This record gives sequence, structure tokens and C-alpha cells, in this order.
Amino acid sequence: MSRHSVRNPARSYEDIVRKTVVDPDSSVRPTREQEEQARQGFRALDADEQVIHDRVREVLETMGGSAARVDVEVNGELVTLRGQVTDMSTLRAIEEAVARVTGVETIHNQVVVAAP
Repeated sequence: MSRHSVRNPARSYEDIVRKTVVDPDSSVRPTREQEEQARQGFRALDADEQVIHDRVREVLETMGGSAARVDVEVNGELVTLRGQVTDMSTLRAIEEAVARVTGVETIHNQVVVAAP
């Protein structure tokens, strides 16, 4: 017998993975849409982040006008707002409304006031 002999018969890659990799919890897997966004350069949101994102979007859309066009990014409990509004009162109202959203701890407001 040569010194390079194999003690175990050859196994397929799938057999090895099945025996060595712990099955991930399927409840935290990203959706197909999140996977596609990640491929395109967007960070997929986890379930809690998605809830916060949806709540903030709803608040902004309810405000209407230029507030509805503000972009929202969520990373944990941090919400980043980007875009343009037409006046300072709208800018302040957006920040106050988003601060009241459950789950939002920190706001990075990068919204600017621009002429309509």
C-alpha cells in the first residue's frame, strides 16, 4: 500500500458538506428579492430592519409632497435619510416624525433644502 492511499472511500462534495456543515436556520434566510438587491449592491435588510424601513416609508408617504420622495436606508436601529425637500419646515417635520417611529434609535439626516 502506498503512503498516499486513502483510508475512506471517496465521497462527493454534497456528502462532505452534509456531514460537516450545520444546517442554517431557514427562518433568517433572505428573500429572493433581498438576494437580488444584494447582488446589485444593495444591503439586504433583516426582518427587524425591514419593519423599521416600512414604518419610516409609511410616515414619509403620509406626509406627502417632497417628504414622500426622501430615500430611506436602515442599518440596525440607525436610519439614514437622503434627498431634497422644498423648505426647512418640511425638513424639521421629517426628522421629528421619523424620531417617533418605533425601533429608530439614531437618525443621520442628509436631506437638503432645495428650490422646488
